This record gives sequence, structure tokens and C-alpha cells, in this order.
Amino acid sequence: MAEAITPVIEPLEAELIRSGALRVGLVVPVSGVLGLVGPCAINCAILAADEVNLAGGVLGRPVELVLIDGGRPAAQVAAEVGDLAGSGAIDAVVGTHGSDVRIAVVRALAGRVPFVYAPPYEGGGHSPGVYFLGETPGRQLRPGLDWLIDRRRARRWFLLGNDYVWPHLVHDAARRHLTARNVTIVGERFVPYGVRDFAPLLERLAASRPDAVLLSLIGSDLVTFNRAFTAAGLSWARLCGALEEHGLLGIGGDATGELYGAMGYFASLVTDDSLSLGERYIRRFGAGAPLLNGHGQGCYEAVLMLAALGSRAGTLAVPAVDAIADGTSIVTARGRLTLQDRGVRRRAHIGRADGLDFDIVH
Repeated sequence: MAEAITPVIEPLEAELIRSGALRVGLVVPVSGVLGLVGPCAINCAILAADEVNLAGGVLGRPVELVLIDGGRPAAQVAAEVGDLAGSGAIDAVVGTHGSDVRIAVVRALAGRVPFVYAPPYEGGGHSPGVYFLGETPGRQLRPGLDWLIDRRRARRWFLLGNDYVWPHLVHDAARRHLTARNVTIVGERFVPYGVRDFAPLLERLAASRPDAVLLSLIGSDLVTFNRAFTAAGLSWARLCGALEEHGLLGIGGDATGELYGAMGYFASLVTDDSLSLGERYIRRFGAGAPLLNGHGQGCYEAVLMLAALGSRAGTLAVPAVDAIADGTSIVTARGRLTLQDRGVRRRAHIGRADGLDFDIVH
């Protein structure tokens, strides 16, 4: 059942009797392997909607968010989003969730309403009305691969990820880059969601004697692996494409100095834009709110970008929005983001885990 955030969550039926609101489907996982992403992502979307509404809304209409659980199987999520868009219950979609869900949602929407997708993704996938804010593998992971090769002399790599589209294409890009750097790939493995026992895989890793591991595991699987890794007393460098503050907290922090995340945003970024977001977030939700992180902050960006697209086009009709999308710009905790070919071209930061925080090293 979809729900509206106004900012507290109320039944969708109550929402539908309100007139004039611009209803935005917020697709974030509140269940499944990525469920830990949900609380901060919801808060960040609410904060952005608050700020957009204070500035007059989108096309003079207040933004109200309709929560859709993006942690379920892709077909279920897509069916709900498609039904809501087809019935006119939502006017646009924003979200952060797995690429398998994104592909199904794009197919279900069929260009009927705009869709702003926030997290890092595998590249490609351009369709009418779809706009990407996250980094592609080259911009997200290449700086970290090079940093570890050059600074940590990581010459032997093992690639490990979940078995779906994003890790497969991330590994394809990483394999090409590592080969070009004359680095040896000593092994590769994809695992299904929800692995509970990583001991056999850790034995295989140990036998391959890597210098570093590229981890394309997500959510609770990334947490479970790193807990098992630490418990086994292993110490290779690990570069993660989905490690953020909640995941690091779930792991219990790290004191090895060998755990790295590659994200466009870390809460520890010391810039005026990042500090400003942190202050507004705490003022809105309190010091005990879910930790700010890259996936959550992406939902803040997605709502702002949707508002900017609507304002610039004078409508949310997809052909008109597509026509003006390139050059549309917003300012967020990452600084100024400008769409080019319906995506944002920014490199990720490399954060080294230091206890429960990230130290930005590149």
C-alpha cells in the first residue's frame, strides 16, 4: 500500500482527497537487503520537499511524497509504480534503490512521468523522462582503484558482488581498468541476496592471496561480509561501491585502516554546502535521527532536481522536460550538479573508514 509523507505518513486515500498537490512517488527500500537505506532517504526527501514548498512548490503546487517500498522484488515495485502513474495518483517519481528495480520501474512507467534516480549506477539505461544523479563505474570506482594500486601497491584483486545488474557491469568496467593497469585479477564471485554464511567464500579468498577486494555487495550483505571478514582476522584492503555511514555503523566500525568507500557524498565532507545540509537535517529531525549518508542525501538531490526540471520546463510533461533537461542545475551537499545527457558527471570521493567515520583520502 502506498503512503503519503506530509511529513508524517498517512494513508494514500486521505492524500487523494486533497486538491492541488503534486504527488511524487518516493521509491526507497524499507525492507529487504537495502532496508537500512530507507530511514535517512525518507528524511532527506521530506527535508527537500519542505524546502521546495517554502519556495512556492513546483509549478505553484505543494509537493507531497507517496512512499513506495523499493526493497521488494523488482516486479512488485514496478507494478505498484506503474499502477499509480497510470491512474494519475502520482505525477513524478524519485528514488534510490537497486538497478534491477530501476530497470523494471522505467519499463512500467513507459515515459508517462519524470523519474529522477539518485544512487550510483552502472551507466546506460537512457529512456524518455529518466534522469540520473549518481556516478557511473568509471567516475565512482576508478579513482579508488588507482589510489589503492598506486598508494597501497594493490596488484592482486578479487571481485565480489551481489548477483544482479549493477555488480556485473561494475565488475566489467573494473576488469577493463585493472587489466589496463597490468594488475592481476585472482578471482571473481557473485552471490545471491541474503547470504548468511560467508565462511566458504572467505576460505576461497584466502587461497587466492589478494592484495585488495572490490566489494559490490549491497546493504545487509555488505555488512554481513565485513563482519565475517573482521572476525576471521583478515586484513586485505577492501574498496566498496555501496558503503555509507549506516553500513559502517552496522559493521561496528573499522580500525584496520583498510576499509574504503567510494561515494559522491560522505557526511564528513567539510564544505559549506555539506555542513549546511547537516545543520538543516539535524534541526529538522533531531540529533538522534538516522545518520546522513550518500544514499539518503541522493533523495534530497532527486526532489530538488525534479523541482528544478519542472520550473525550467514550465510543466512535468516528459517531452517538454526532456527538451530542457540538459543544463538544469541545483546546489546540494555535493556542490553544484548540472545535468548533461540527462546525467550528472561527477567523480566520487574515497573515504577510509576510521572507527565509525570516514576520513576523505581522495
